[in-house]
Amino acid sequence: MPTNKTQTPGPAGPCEPPLTSADAALMPAIVLDTNVVLDWLLFDDPSSVPVAAAITARTVRWIATAAMRGEFAAVLQRGLAAERGADWSIMLASWDAHAHLCDDPTATPRSTRLRCSDPDDQMFVDLACAAGARWLLSRDRAVLRLSRHAAAFGLRIAVPERWSATP
Repeated sequence: MPTNKTQTPGPAGPCEPPLTSADAALMPAIVLDTNVVLDWLLFDDPSSVPVAAAITARTVRWIATAAMRGEFAAVLQRGLAAERGADWSIMLASWDAHAHLCDDPTATPRSTRLRCSDPDDQMFVDLACAAGARWLLSRDRAVLRLSRHAAAFGLRIAVPERWSATP
């Protein structure tokens, strides 16, 4: 079994001890849609710096589902990574190193959830609500239109440029 003293990135980064369940439960959760993850891991967009720093410093816990990882992988494998001269497998390894996988919240009753007009983005909204995430960062207009209603769930929906880890 590998030790955490190697330079192989783990959930917390190189040489960091893994998070215990108790540690993770104390950190506020954040959900990132695919475009925000691409801004961070592929495009090095300056707007992603604060959220990336918070995730890597372990002051927030980025939560995601296997479906979200699958969508990210599919986008990269369609050639987006190659167009940028990036290795998609390295991008996926970084995703795996930082995202905390959650079960798909399919049990959320449709009548009690926020409804996104874009069915492809519903999974981000559902996870954020079901897991009690504090933030959902997106660039999608359909998701952003839910920001006022999301406040009733204690969820802040915003673009990365307007995000702050402080309440």
